[in-house]
Amino acid sequence: MSKIAVVTDSTAYLPKEYLEQYGIAVTPQVLVWGDQTYRDGIDIQPDEFYARLKTSKTMPTTSQVSVVDMHKTFCDLLEQDYQILGLFISSKLSGTLQSAIQGREGLVKGKEKVEIIDSNSTAMAMGFQVLAVARAAAEGASLDDCKAVIEKARSCTGIYFVVDTLEFLHRGGRIGGAQRFLGTALNLKPILALQNGRVEALERIRTKGKAVERLINIIAEQTAGKSPIRLAAVHANAADEAKVLLDQAARHVNAAEVIFTSVSPVVGTHTGPGTLGLAYMAGM
Repeated sequence: MSKIAVVTDSTAYLPKEYLEQYGIAVTPQVLVWGDQTYRDGIDIQPDEFYARLKTSKTMPTTSQVSVVDMHKTFCDLLEQDYQILGLFISSKLSGTLQSAIQGREGLVKGKEKVEIIDSNSTAMAMGFQVLAVARAAAEGASLDDCKAVIEKARSCTGIYFVVDTLEFLHRGGRIGGAQRFLGTALNLKPILALQNGRVEALERIRTKGKAVERLINIIAEQTAGKSPIRLAAVHANAADEAKVLLDQAARHVNAAEVIFTSVSPVVGTHTGPGTLGLAYMAGM
């Protein structure tokens, strides 16, 4: 039986227990802050990141996973006789997919054992795709079978989120179709989604409380008639609000699996503190 290793990047920000249980390899995005460089989720954690963000006079920037890190991850797994399936952040949001391709091209041997796929997503919408394929691999699925799982999972996952301000998305160049909401009155909270691999604007809600209620309703609409429903709450320095959101949403849609996690510091750089989101996978 072939051994298949699943590789993703740090923006999935899957809880550690899932990474360990399924042997998922994570390649780190890069956070640049002044003259310091951090590996996302390794050298800097969310709590430290947001504490520093409050007082910092300079704003961090981000960079894709390095080709060197991709190449090393692939080499290490090939040496252990794995076939590799890499599933990464949307190519419309990051150059990470290109880093993976270059990392594979740099291999002296074993290139044919490395498959690279665009998740067309990020955060726990990508995380659910990663989990689906890792679980399939753990049950003995072939590489072709695993690729089919990803194709299905991409059509069964989504993420919707509300931000306190569009400033961070705008500054980081990730604002996409939410551009039209710039200049919105401060008390109006935009509901955004990842659609076709980029950030799109859906609605503007008068208060954050109402926006959160709307998030739950949107998830219910997207998952209606599908089973099982897997749900994740993600947040940027808003843990208490996110826990309440996850509990309410899980009861509303009768979720079969729930996951609670932060967004990684790199994602938090672009969404800003206070962001709340719901990701789902429905029908598989």
